[in-house]
Parts: sequence; C-alpha cells; structure tokens
Amino acid sequence: MNSKERNVYGQRLSLITLIINFLLSLGKIFAGIVGHSGAMIADGFHSMSDMISTIGVMIGLHVSSKPKDKNHQYGHERFESLIAKLLADILLLTAVAIAYKALKVMITKDYSSPGMIAIYAAIISIIIKEWMYRYTLKGAKKMDSSAVLADAWHHRSDALSSVGTLIGIAGARMGYLIMDPIASLIISLFIGKIAIDIYIQSVKELMDHAADDATIDATRKEIMTVKGVIHIDSLKTRLHANKLFVDVEIAVDGSLLLKDAHLIAEIVHKKVENTNKKVKHCMVHVNPG
Repeated sequence: MNSKERNVYGQRLSLITLIINFLLSLGKIFAGIVGHSGAMIADGFHSMSDMISTIGVMIGLHVSSKPKDKNHQYGHERFESLIAKLLADILLLTAVAIAYKALKVMITKDYSSPGMIAIYAAIISIIIKEWMYRYTLKGAKKMDSSAVLADAWHHRSDALSSVGTLIGIAGARMGYLIMDPIASLIISLFIGKIAIDIYIQSVKELMDHAADDATIDATRKEIMTVKGVIHIDSLKTRLHANKLFVDVEIAVDGSLLLKDAHLIAEIVHKKVENTNKKVKHCMVHVNPG
C-alpha cells in the first residue's frame, strides 16, 4: 500500500481501538468501584492511559505519511520511529510501575478481597484486550509499522495486567492473597522485555542502522544479475523507519561511453527498487572496472 493508503488504514485501525479502549476503561472503573476493587480501578486507569499511546500513533502515522518537503527532503517516515521509541518508554515505565506496586503490596501486606463483579470485569477485559492486540498486530504487520506494533503490545500489556488482576482477585477470594503481586511481578518482566525489544528496533531505525544480512545479500545478488556490472565496490544500506535507502558503487567496463555506463546504473537503480518494495531510493555510483 502507498503512503496515503497506509495512513488511512492505520487511522481507521487506531480509531476503532481508541473507542473500544475508552468504553472498556469506563467499564473497569465502574466495576472496580461497585466491587470495591482497588486493583480493578487501577487497571481501568491503566487502560485509559493506553489511549494516549494510540493517539500518539495516530499523530505519528499522519506526520510520517506526509511527502518530502524543502526542510525534510528525505521524507517524514522517521517520525513514526520516534513515536515507537516514546511508546516503548511508556511501556517500560508501565512494567516498572506494575513491579513497584506488586513489591509494595508484598512488603506492606496490603491485600484486599473484592467482589465478584471485579472478576467478571477482569475476564471481559482479558478477552477484549487480547482481541485488540491481535487486531492491531495484524495491522502492524500489514503496514510494517513499528509504532503500531508498539501500540499492539500496549494492548497485550493491558491484557496481561488484567490477568494479574484476575489472579489476584480470585486468589484473594480463595484466601491466597499473595497470588496477585507474584503474578504482577512475572507480567512486569514480560512487558519490560517487549518494551526493550521495541526500543532497540526504533533506535536502529533512527540511527541509520544497516539492513539485515539477508536483505543485503539478496540486494547484492540482484545487482550482480545486471548485464555490464563487473563487481560491486561498495554496498551500504540504512533503515529509514519502515523504508530502506541503498547506496551502491558498481564497477563497469572503463571503455564504455558515459551514456552506456549511465544506462547500466539506471537498470541497477530500478532493479533494486522494484525487487524490494521497502527500498525508498537506490543511489548508484559508477566506477571504471
């Protein structure tokens, strides 16, 4: 899909999850108040905080889809990577907050025994948030978007948070009060690991990290299939959000006319860009072989 289609698809996907998240948050808070569950109320506000990340994704998609201009001659795609990095930060802070809360409960032994409505709300929340995760993850893969992927994991972190809440509520009602903080600690570690993975990927996209070895090898092989290319003197790649820039120096017969050497370079340029749709631009420099 082109940049405009990608933005429209992403905005629609994000708006759907935003509305569902808002309604779910209100339901959790209501159930927590009625069921006298502080954990469920906190879970409700956690879901509401996820709305901020989704709004951030919508802004990121809108800005990154803008065409290049005088001040941004390579486009705006990296803004999406910046949003993904910020969301990874928020996700990591969420993991730390969950772990802190769990440890605090274990130290102070400040346990609670909530009502059944909180259990029902937790079960419904897990189902809905897991669906939102899978729905958003599918969209992230279709769009090849690190920001939408980060938002998907925010939904998964909320689902896991609700699992911890459910375990805690059920455990409290059965007399095993410590189950809640233990489950929360395990969940916080999982969320933290995902946050770090997303953070590393977004930083790679922001710092001109090279493409993976498989992509570089495939590009090299494609270039060498072009008639007239003697060998490759240099091949450099750099990530640009979900896009890729390629800079290559090829060696051709030194006795060729300039126009003939340029034609070979043009064929290489088009072949690289047409073979890998992630390549935004391929710059070709010709050296005498």
